[in-house]
Amino acid sequence: MKFNRRIFLLAAGSMLTGCASSETERVGLDRPAPSNRGGQTVDYETSEPAGTIIVEPSRYELLLIQGGGKALTYPVGVGKAGHSFSGRATVGRKEEWPKWTPTANMIAADPDGKGRLAGGVQGGAANPLGARALYLFQGGRDTLYRIHGTNDPSSIGKSVSSGCIRMFDRDVIDLYERVPIGAPVIVRG
Repeated sequence: MKFNRRIFLLAAGSMLTGCASSETERVGLDRPAPSNRGGQTVDYETSEPAGTIIVEPSRYELLLIQGGGKALTYPVGVGKAGHSFSGRATVGRKEEWPKWTPTANMIAADPDGKGRLAGGVQGGAANPLGARALYLFQGGRDTLYRIHGTNDPSSIGKSVSSGCIRMFDRDVIDLYERVPIGAPVIVRG
């Protein structure tokens, strides 16, 4: 067989077709894994009321229940082993461009790094909380856990935080606009 341009183009096209992927990959049999684009509507059956936030850490996914078997899905980053929050909470406070202050535990674990930031970091591009923060409360008290944006988008889809749930800034801005103070939050264990 003589190699010519036509055969090359056909072969190259066939090989590249195998390299293409859809925006989501299949995980399990129920629904696709979250893509890197949040706010997509997915099928999600639950008895929780519309407006509830459900975080599935093992899937790096946050869902905002819409009702009627639907939810909006967002990709997230979660707490590293031993630093993650699980259980029920409510959104007790919301902040745009929040100030970040490391907790006492963060400072103790990294006195040279986080210790020098003990006074906090004002809202802005360098702030680890990103563009928005939803503060999680239990029994009327701040848990010190947050759903927030990030200044490190590469952390989404990973277990690297000190326990908070990280989102792309564009996604946390969208969620912030949709969720009122008092909204229920469930973080699966």
